[in-house]
Amino acid sequence: MRGRLLILIGLILLLGVIAVVVISSGILTPRAATPATTPGAGTTVAQVTAAPTPTPVPYVRIVIALQNLPRGFRFPDTIEGLANIVDYTLWPEPAVPFNALREDQGGIEFVLGKIARVDMFREQPILSNLLVDNLQQIAAAGSDAAAVLPSDRVAISIPMDRITGVSYAIQDGDRVDLVVSMLFVDVDEVFQSITPNNITLFTIADGQISFQDTLQGRPDQTAFGSAIIGPIERQRPRLVTQRFIQGAFVVHVGEFPQDGRFVGVKPTPTPVPQEQTEGGRGTPVPPPTPLPRPDIITIGVSPQEAVVLTWAIEAKLPLTFLLRSATDVSTVNTQAVTLDYFLSEYNISVPGRRDYSVEPAIRSIRSLLEGGSISLDQGGGGG
Repeated sequence: MRGRLLILIGLILLLGVIAVVVISSGILTPRAATPATTPGAGTTVAQVTAAPTPTPVPYVRIVIALQNLPRGFRFPDTIEGLANIVDYTLWPEPAVPFNALREDQGGIEFVLGKIARVDMFREQPILSNLLVDNLQQIAAAGSDAAAVLPSDRVAISIPMDRITGVSYAIQDGDRVDLVVSMLFVDVDEVFQSITPNNITLFTIADGQISFQDTLQGRPDQTAFGSAIIGPIERQRPRLVTQRFIQGAFVVHVGEFPQDGRFVGVKPTPTPVPQEQTEGGRGTPVPPPTPLPRPDIITIGVSPQEAVVLTWAIEAKLPLTFLLRSATDVSTVNTQAVTLDYFLSEYNISVPGRRDYSVEPAIRSIRSLLEGGSISLDQGGGGG
């Protein structure tokens, strides 16, 4: 009897120990979800965590235009008159311009009686510096050319024609490169005059100086003795051509209007000829006179490039414009082109001397300018 009692007590103690162990080890406590592996897939499903709550962006009410407003538009003097002209809209506060008209700072009341300093467009925020009190302040706004010119550029005007101006294809807002051509000649370092120099020989006999006729050339020793070697024609200059300005901004092609306003100005419409009546009467309208082609162009360049262009114009160097693609913003280095470069790059061989030739003699080649020709007989000699 006593043995059975001891066994029962032992079982109760064992169950108590097991319960304590289970509770302390957390076997019965719910566990957090752990990544589960799909059999055979080799991938692990990660535990999904809650995303952080985004910080809300504050909005403020600012004044915008409800319609396109031209430069010089006068706003009504009453709030009622501003209906369908301006109104409030919500705008992200971090993106609000510092001079926008905010509702909590006066808003629409600032617009009353003001004049638009520039053109304004629908849904554009109305800024305080775009409004003036009188027309004289509009005039102080300056020219359209200064308004469209990039902040790091200055404007300079250059002559152009149909050859140098890409057949008048260049328009306002384009980008162009400029190519310059130069002619080099040899000059005397002291006189700074084209060589050869004039040589005047003289002799001194019995205290008198006798001068001989002036000769042009250079003293030299030949197989026939001492001689003055002179040219048969004027020194031929050496041509070099190179692109020296890239990506210049075209401000305007042609002359500016007297008031300086050319942006968005609509052209004058061409009058339609009036039809004649049954009696043969009617006022015929003469055909429109074609506008003269522009002979000047204004471009925006850096201050240093403006100095270079001024020097080139003063030196009367011919300038040629290259029209760039609207999507081309690259900068490419080019090599100066001379006669040697031309012959080498395009594998042109200089013809050799032969004891035969063609008849008639070829003494001129076509010229691209004015449809004329370049004659080898010009300048004397060579007949």
